[in-house]
Amino acid sequence: MEPTVRTDRTVANDKLDSTMRDIKQGTCMPIDVAIPEDRNVIKREAEKILKYKDLTIEIQGVWNVKATLVPVIIEATGTVSKSLRQYLTNIPGKQEIKGLQKHPYWALHTNCRTCY
Repeated sequence: MEPTVRTDRTVANDKLDSTMRDIKQGTCMPIDVAIPEDRNVIKREAEKILKYKDLTIEIQGVWNVKATLVPVIIEATGTVSKSLRQYLTNIPGKQEIKGLQKHPYWALHTNCRTCY
């Protein structure tokens, strides 16, 4: 079961794979991982960004942080979008695309601290 992000008002899409919050820097990174079977990696990435836009805005208001969604989309055969490397640079710790292609959920959760 995916964790629900707590906010003041009800948001339709409030379940993410992970949420990283840096209190010192005042930032929050909601992370959502998807492994589509088709080759529409870029389309799926855009869908995730739109899907969680309201939640990101709500997190910024309630938690008083700057929130940036990190969509990690890896196609079943290992294909990734060109922007994945840019998203991974925002996540603390060593995040390698090769490791994510083999075990996307495990690789992120072992290097990230989750908060709800």
